[in-house]
Amino acid sequence: MSLNIHSHLQGISAFVHAVETGSFTAAAARMGVSKSATGKSVARLEERLGIRLLDRTTRSLNLTAEGQAYYWSCLKVLEELNAAETLLASQRRVVSGTLRINLPISFGRLCVMPVLKEVADGNPDLDLDISFADRQVDLVEEGIDLVVRLGDPGNHASLIGRRIGTQRSIICAAPAYLDRHGRPASVEEFVNHDCLAFAKDGRPLPWAVCGPGGTVRRFVIQPRHTISHGEALRDAAVNGLGLAYLSTWLAADDLRGGRLEAVPIFTPAEDVPITALWPRSRDLAPKVRVVVDALIEAFKPTHLIGS
Repeated sequence: MSLNIHSHLQGISAFVHAVETGSFTAAAARMGVSKSATGKSVARLEERLGIRLLDRTTRSLNLTAEGQAYYWSCLKVLEELNAAETLLASQRRVVSGTLRINLPISFGRLCVMPVLKEVADGNPDLDLDISFADRQVDLVEEGIDLVVRLGDPGNHASLIGRRIGTQRSIICAAPAYLDRHGRPASVEEFVNHDCLAFAKDGRPLPWAVCGPGGTVRRFVIQPRHTISHGEALRDAAVNGLGLAYLSTWLAADDLRGGRLEAVPIFTPAEDVPITALWPRSRDLAPKVRVVVDALIEAFKPTHLIGS
């Protein structure tokens, strides 16, 4: 029976790796076995199931309709095995294994990666699998262990999270641009300026400004230029293309260096939450906890959410 289970798992593993890599050659390299062994494992799996999972050509592998359905079932099986291993590791309190983490593109590269480097240096048995996206990924469906989000952390029905900090943004521009166009003192003056908008999901995000009595107004600008990458937006402002609403962590070096100048329009001291999230269905494994703790230490936490 154990040999049969072992054979089944070999076939499932070979099949999943072949789908993810697009070829038996790449799947074999990932698994550390020969190409022929990988192909034979998948062939035996298809024979046992009595269905064709992959359409093979000389250049590619393509999932059949049955193969697509079986692929998702296999991912769930492997996820359950990973959860079992995670539970055992949690009981041992050992920081080990692979942590799949998804980060916002600019914030992740500039602010989170230095923290992850320190965590990796201090935990030699921990492997990091890091992806970057400014969209909201589905942790459960995409097999992500931990995600860091800026702004609304989303629906917490299947997630637990910790607010690890708060982002503040300011309105700024290159001094040369402000010398040419003037320094706006109110939002009404934006109509006389070239405004640079950050786009998320194809839509420009509003700018938050403080009104009388400390009230916060979300101002929808009419941008001249729309840019969907934070560092590219900062670069556009530095190069004099117009006013930009930039997070302080992104603009800090250029403000200190005189390449950007903040305009005299007040913005909220705490604008956007920064949150770490992980699937509710899993215990907080040591590999997740060590990263969450490091982020809390780095970004000054506030309170637990989603629990």
